[in-house]
Amino acid sequence: MFISINHATVRPLTADAVATPGAPRVEEPSARALHARLLANAAARRLRAVERTAAQRVEDADYWKSACPMVVAKAAALREAHAFSPLP
Repeated sequence: MFISINHATVRPLTADAVATPGAPRVEEPSARALHARLLANAAARRLRAVERTAAQRVEDADYWKSACPMVVAKAAALREAHAFSPLP
């Protein structure tokens, strides 16, 4: 038996400003904003590792734990590169 499933077609309402030629350049986030985003990402990865451990998914937890130090190292390198005030 064949069942036809029709999905509504999603069409953009306007042109994507980033993808159109001659569009203004998108501003890069500041160093502090990028640093905060990196630390938030590391925290989210650690929380995901805790979730996976609680669900008895040790292999997934190991994956999420292994990704945390890399993100924290990037954040630390960013602090050094932009001479942020030292952490206590």
